[in-house]
Amino acid sequence: MSNFGDRLPAAAREALAGCRGHFIAALLFSALVNILYLAPTLYMMQVYDRVVPTGGVVTLLALTLVLAAAIATIAMLEAVRSRLMVKASLQLDDRLARTILARLIAKGQGGRGDPSSAQAMREFDTVRLVITAPTLIGLFDAPWTPIYVIAAVLIHPLLGLFVVCAGAILVLLTVFSDRATRRLTRTAHRAATRSAIVQEEIAQHAELIRALGMGAAMVDRQISERAQGQAAGASAQMATVRFAAIAKFMRLLLQSLALGVAAMLAIERQISVGAIIAASVLLSRALQPIEMLIGGWANLQNASEAIASLKRLLDDTNVASVATALPAPEGRVSARKIVVRSPDGSSVLLKGISFDVEPGQMLGVVGASGAGKSTLIRVLAGGITPETGTVMIDGADTGMWDPERLATYRGYVPQEPAFLSGTIAQNIARFAAADPQDAEDLDHRVIAAAQVAGCHALILSLPGGYDCPIGRAGVALSAGQRQRLALARALFDDPAILILDEPNAALDAEGEAALIRALDATRRRGATVIVAAHRTGVLAAADRLLVLSNGAVDCQGPADDVLAVLAKRAGETSGNVVGLKGATA
Repeated sequence: MSNFGDRLPAAAREALAGCRGHFIAALLFSALVNILYLAPTLYMMQVYDRVVPTGGVVTLLALTLVLAAAIATIAMLEAVRSRLMVKASLQLDDRLARTILARLIAKGQGGRGDPSSAQAMREFDTVRLVITAPTLIGLFDAPWTPIYVIAAVLIHPLLGLFVVCAGAILVLLTVFSDRATRRLTRTAHRAATRSAIVQEEIAQHAELIRALGMGAAMVDRQISERAQGQAAGASAQMATVRFAAIAKFMRLLLQSLALGVAAMLAIERQISVGAIIAASVLLSRALQPIEMLIGGWANLQNASEAIASLKRLLDDTNVASVATALPAPEGRVSARKIVVRSPDGSSVLLKGISFDVEPGQMLGVVGASGAGKSTLIRVLAGGITPETGTVMIDGADTGMWDPERLATYRGYVPQEPAFLSGTIAQNIARFAAADPQDAEDLDHRVIAAAQVAGCHALILSLPGGYDCPIGRAGVALSAGQRQRLALARALFDDPAILILDEPNAALDAEGEAALIRALDATRRRGATVIVAAHRTGVLAAADRLLVLSNGAVDCQGPADDVLAVLAKRAGETSGNVVGLKGATA
């Protein structure tokens, strides 16, 4: 836990700075609580030294009332302190949760080498829950331990020395506990993260797993992932419990020894009889924060691992600050020397791709399977960031744009359309928040996009129409229906740039005809259209063709010129060439 501030992501440090007031107040309340905890000690000393020898019932009553008031104040202060921690936790969530989710989206390839980034919100919740846990209260109480040492010294210096030595023993136990459990906790944390990811994948692809008879294999895989994490976690927990038991034993033993030391001093008339009990109580209170830290050390280590994961997510993601809002783009798209590597870095997927496409033009991207078409489309859509090279919109690097704002000018149909839980209307509108006074306008824009995409009638045929739920918990749609709805989502608010990856792969003849009409209407309004496709009917109206081969540009240019080059190379019997030629004739 050393250099804790340096280990925090910059965004987390800023968020915690906003909660500083809560922590300072909690620390001050801790001081008051620990001072008031001296009241039982003083009460016992007065009872044994003054009330019992003199039989002062009135004095006993007065002391008892004062003690009751002190204990009531302690209870109130501890409740307020706990409330402050809950408030700090909520404020931290309010300040940081949005940033974490935004970074996850911005990172895109977030899982590269770090599966825990996919579990970032769980990691964040782990950190938040530690704030409200008793372990943190122990940390707040620890700085005030000297209060009890001073009180013990005032009774007798030897008692003060005994308290210091006892505290040192428990601190050493804390250090040993940390060394014994840190590696195990880290292993358990990473294994649990991998297990959670596998479990989500199994749930997401349950139908495929059943259809292909992979259920037993997936269960074995999940059990294997869990077993490693469970074993490491159990070992770490057992080590923590072992050290906690040792710490409890040492505290009870030292507390009893404190009684013995105090009794010896009392026999020698160096302290009063009441001070014997007081010495035991002071030692117990002085050691309690340390014992709490030992008992909750596993939680602190889990939080430490979670912070390390969040730091990788938040600090490794480059989010450019946007100084100037650029004007709405006309749609000119340029790529310059785009290079993309595979997630593990073992191969180059795109090798220096460059091209230009003007507003009102349609660029067809063709090539064999594995040529790099989908990777290029994902780069142009902002889904992944190239290792080198730039994508420019109207001559401006896409990094100069606010990603959210740029996305409003871009329509995108991925190879495998996915929808988020919500209604069809919400998904087409990209979950845009409707102004209560302008809700009808949003509905008109959604319907207009569906009409251009040629799926208005399809939507009306579904249960509930535009209010039909889709996504993970919604109605099951065919692949063709999903592609048609994805096109409507891409066309929402007439984007200046339309990017499509195999948009007709699952379409029937009617759906493909609707797609071709939508692309023609999009071009006629001056938008830029970029389409990657195997089925060439959709490329009938392409102005330019870009042919990829093994991640590199094979040839590109006006469609007729490219077709002539391909025909000359492969002959008129080549399936792709005949198809493209027929489509563009």
